[in-house]
Amino acid sequence: MMKIALAQQNHHIGNFEENTRKIIEGINWAKEQGADIVVFSELCICGYPPRDFLEFGDFINKCNGAIELIREHADTIAVLVGAPDRNPVREGKDLFNAAFFLYEKEVKGVVHKTCLPNYDVFDEYRYFEPAYDWNIIHFKGKKLAVTICEDIWNLGDNPLYRNCPMDQLMKHKPDVMLNLSASPFDYTHVEDRKAIIKLNVQKYKLPMLYCNVVGSQTEIVFDGGSLVFDKRANLVKQLPLFKEAMEVFELKDDGTFDLPVKTFAKDLPDAELVPPELDYNLCTAEIHDAIVMGIRDYFTKMGFSKAILGSSGGIDSAVTLALACEALGKENVRGVLMPSQYSTEHSITDAEELSRNLGNPYDIVSINDIYNSFLSELKPLFKDLPFGVAEENIQARTRGNLLMAIANKFGYILLNTSNKSELATGYGTLYGDMAGGLSVLGDCYKMQVYALANYINRNKEIIPKNIIAKPPSAELRPGQKDTDSLPDYSVLDKLLYQYIERRQGPNEIKAMGFDPALVDRVLRLVNINEYKRNQFCPIIRISPKAFGVGRRVPIVGKYLS
Repeated sequence: MMKIALAQQNHHIGNFEENTRKIIEGINWAKEQGADIVVFSELCICGYPPRDFLEFGDFINKCNGAIELIREHADTIAVLVGAPDRNPVREGKDLFNAAFFLYEKEVKGVVHKTCLPNYDVFDEYRYFEPAYDWNIIHFKGKKLAVTICEDIWNLGDNPLYRNCPMDQLMKHKPDVMLNLSASPFDYTHVEDRKAIIKLNVQKYKLPMLYCNVVGSQTEIVFDGGSLVFDKRANLVKQLPLFKEAMEVFELKDDGTFDLPVKTFAKDLPDAELVPPELDYNLCTAEIHDAIVMGIRDYFTKMGFSKAILGSSGGIDSAVTLALACEALGKENVRGVLMPSQYSTEHSITDAEELSRNLGNPYDIVSINDIYNSFLSELKPLFKDLPFGVAEENIQARTRGNLLMAIANKFGYILLNTSNKSELATGYGTLYGDMAGGLSVLGDCYKMQVYALANYINRNKEIIPKNIIAKPPSAELRPGQKDTDSLPDYSVLDKLLYQYIERRQGPNEIKAMGFDPALVDRVLRLVNINEYKRNQFCPIIRISPKAFGVGRRVPIVGKYLS
């Protein structure tokens, strides 16, 4: 019998004092529960992903200093923590991604990560050397197979992972698998992660305790959801999503636990992890919670507390405002209504009703005089040319200037309200409605924004029905609607999903039944607007392929343009 604690914690990259305090607090709690081992998450000492901080010698020294402090508390309990480890051989990279096994105030063992992810938001080959030896850890009569996240992504049969750590560790006949992980959230991954772990347990016929980090690091959201499976591949427990949690599990000698197993029928999809179609309502509750945590962590870890945004009476700003109020508190989110001569009366009243429902402060600042002064000063240059995009964009940039001025004056961070459909097609104004310090909805397609609005209204009407029902419009000219410039979002979003998330080319997309001319037009819009997205703020990631660090395409590339 062995008691094993999982410590699902929210760490702060580079905040060694706070991370160390939190880990020691977790160790003390596990001791009080009588645990034999407490398992923390991947790179918990420094926070994940540390990226180029790993290139600073002082950063690694501070990691080592934190381990020295923590091991003093690993006296009567064993502790597994994740941290970078220097490569003494100096062949290859200078560092390993490592798990340190601490006991009796000593470092009893160090395990190095073998399968280093190098896709989407991951870039571990930039910093780490893969493991070249594999050994189990002996502890209290048990053989522990310790791995670092890699079992989440392969089953030992993938030729890309010829040295799968569990295949190597099975030679030593271990009793249990312990996995330290930093597995990000996306709306396709919550159930698939469970399915992949289950398949690993079925393959190796060993119980697994999997500790995942929780919390948001700039654009990447980690959902926690740490898992425990018995050796028969029964799901014993999943820790909460998007919350810190600790729990002790009593592993019996026969590889089972003193807890009732949960039903778990979903298996790994036969084809791929990313669904072939976009389901607007897939994981809406989880997306909501991920974005709320993303906003909250961005502000608290940056040392800010107050947000500002433009409240237009449209669906995107309404959902952004509601999510921000939930994340930061209604008193800390300021909405600014900035009507022009093209704004409809209901847009103003809808925005006011929204703020009354939420209880957040708001202001009304008309842009008419400012806008007209721009037109007056530009008239000698614009001459008698017809009204067009330039005049429309002046309105958007006027609003952006006003918001940034208020943010600077009072110490707010400006939240951007653009959605993924707009960002993909370039339907936004640089230095105008694309301004902001954090993008809340930049990884949500327009139809997903509507799903979020309905979810926010699940118990009572917060977002006025008229905001959800009316046709979307930027209101930059009389009678303007989004569909004047873009296809219907119900069609556009599905087409974009095939290109961005599933990386399907034009021929494959056309073969799905999309109008060929529409495919050519939309894909061209996506590619020629990369220069805009390259200047955009960080986007809270909720999909398997978000704009930003996870999607890197050339600005000047001609492919499909």
